[in-house]
Amino acid sequence: MSLSRDEFASLLVALAIILIAAHVGAQICARLRQPPVIGEILGGLFLGPTVFGQLAPGVAGELFPATGVVHSGLQVLNEFGLLLLMFLAGREVMTYRNPGRQRTVAALAAAGLVIPMVLGLAVALALDHDDYSGPHGTKATFALIFGIAFAVTSIPVISRIMLDLGLLNTSFARIVLAVALLEDVVLYVALAVTFGLVQTKNGQTFGLISLLGLDGTAAITYQVIVSLVFIAAVLLVGKQLFNRLATSRVNLVERASPVAFRLVFALVLVLACIFLGINAIFGALLAGIASADIATPPDRREVEPALSVSAGDTIKQFSLAFFIPIYFAGVGMQLDLARNFDITFFAAFFLTATAVKGVSVWAAARAVGESNRDAKNFAVALNARGGPGIVLATVTLSAGLINEKFFTSIVVLSIVTSAMAGMWLERTFPASRRRSPLPAESSVAPESSHVPRTEEVPEP
Repeated sequence: MSLSRDEFASLLVALAIILIAAHVGAQICARLRQPPVIGEILGGLFLGPTVFGQLAPGVAGELFPATGVVHSGLQVLNEFGLLLLMFLAGREVMTYRNPGRQRTVAALAAAGLVIPMVLGLAVALALDHDDYSGPHGTKATFALIFGIAFAVTSIPVISRIMLDLGLLNTSFARIVLAVALLEDVVLYVALAVTFGLVQTKNGQTFGLISLLGLDGTAAITYQVIVSLVFIAAVLLVGKQLFNRLATSRVNLVERASPVAFRLVFALVLVLACIFLGINAIFGALLAGIASADIATPPDRREVEPALSVSAGDTIKQFSLAFFIPIYFAGVGMQLDLARNFDITFFAAFFLTATAVKGVSVWAAARAVGESNRDAKNFAVALNARGGPGIVLATVTLSAGLINEKFFTSIVVLSIVTSAMAGMWLERTFPASRRRSPLPAESSVAPESSHVPRTEEVPEP
């Protein structure tokens, strides 16, 4: 079946409007020193039922129908945007290693993960999950999602804030990003377990679980074990496998287009996840981790010395220009603040989540000898939930684990905490403390040393 000319034109018009709104919103936020992702979501929010749908519901319905070819086309592009976002997130997490001050990293990661997760679970178990769960949600899945929402930290948003403020080369930034990496790996595994608990309730008829004819407790056990084993296996051997495939002389796809090979590799892992009954986002995430920092084949180094970097950058640039803005704008378009925003629940959710995460990180930083100022900076930076928080909301909503009310609260929490982190760090780190190179010896500096000793270097 092919698209009619009118259907194709309608899809192109919708895409153009969404891209314009997303990029204009991102540019406005960038000028205000806020993460561009916030502007992309706000651009979608303007086009959705909250603003445009209220002002001109008829026009909004024509441009962005709830069914039909245009709706299906936008949904497909949203899915690709999510997969590419997870792929880039995987590459991003492999960038921040060896931050130094391992004791501080370990303490912040443990406290910022375990305490919020446990307290989030406790709070969720005291609530009536029926008020916030979707059709496939249970008390257990609601508690896990609630705990993850309390504990999650955003590597993409924090790294973008650090980049915009000129802080990426500082010890503070490297510690924050290393902690976020450790937290997100654990929380993504927890999310995989969450999906494993309910995957068979979604009527899955494709894949290994269907071939095995499993149901009930056996199916749940299968889902959890297979999710954990697959993730662990790819984390252990995925990079070696990718390196061997990419440097093979018989890999004609890599030789024709390194970008194409990375995308094919990601699609294969996504399909493997779907076949095994694991949520597809983990295939994209693991593909990004495995394909990061690939060495250039020896016989091509002189001709293309930055082959792998350029391939990854090409994927990143096009994704950030097209697919990912469509995804984040789509998140904004799903928000209906007039109908699904419970201000009382959100206020309690926001205050509790930020307080628990912030106090946990601050106390851990003080316990390992960090100054009160640095402890507060760590607490605010690691409270930014950004992209991972939004991914948590969208994938659990699409899986039927949460309802629109809880989805809206998680997305708004992610936006507000990311904006707070950007404003706080810009105020805390004046220009004289930015863009100073990190001394080589700082990676082995004593654990009692603080950020100002390596960062308070005036710009020449």
